[in-house]
Amino acid sequence: MEVNAARALAGARTCFVGIGLPSTAANLARRTTEPDLVLIYESGAIGAKPSRLPLSIGDGELADTADAVVSVPEMFNYWLQGGRIDVGFLGAAQLDRHANVNTTLVDRGPGRPQGRLPGAGGAPEIAASCGRVLLVVRHTPRNLVPRLDFVTTIGHGSGPGDRAALGLPGRGPVAVITDLGVLRPDPATAELVLTELHPGVTVERAREATGWPLRTAATVATTPPPTPAELAVLRELKSRAQEER
Repeated sequence: MEVNAARALAGARTCFVGIGLPSTAANLARRTTEPDLVLIYESGAIGAKPSRLPLSIGDGELADTADAVVSVPEMFNYWLQGGRIDVGFLGAAQLDRHANVNTTLVDRGPGRPQGRLPGAGGAPEIAASCGRVLLVVRHTPRNLVPRLDFVTTIGHGSGPGDRAALGLPGRGPVAVITDLGVLRPDPATAELVLTELHPGVTVERAREATGWPLRTAATVATTPPPTPAELAVLRELKSRAQEER
């Protein structure tokens, strides 16, 4: 999943990076196929080059290694909403068939309080204004749900035309990379369709792990396995993060 997420950044010039899996993928891409990729974090770090995986958007190494550090209002008003960032890379707690995201709360059932999640952060603005959006999420029925408990971030709304009607300038989500494969929005319906599977994964397994009737492309490709070089860099990144902790 992490290697394929990094590969999805091929050709990108600038990437607005979410923390966690998106940050792992973006830093892996910068160390392998995209050495000139400019990593941007919502704390204001532009061109960050951390030697290890950052613990949060406020990790001091992001500022120490950045080309520039700007204020958060400048980051959002000038750089992000100004249309200057190619790719936004986000995670999700819940994702629906139109790539809308919930990172705010989950319904835990009758008689139980709602489960509170970290919240929106900059995700709504990132998904609205970046040229395109990549999402990375674990492929389980708990994460890929038929209906979100709360809509934190608009992906493709309820279908084609919703983004334009809301005045959202970016293309929205173009790929969802999971630990089972890759889903992409159908051009006609904007519904996520399974287009690729990782080696050894079956269509049936992906469907069982999805909370809605998952459609597949006419031909479902198999993603190339990670190369030894990609695995070596990824393991080094993770070992440095463990050493810091």
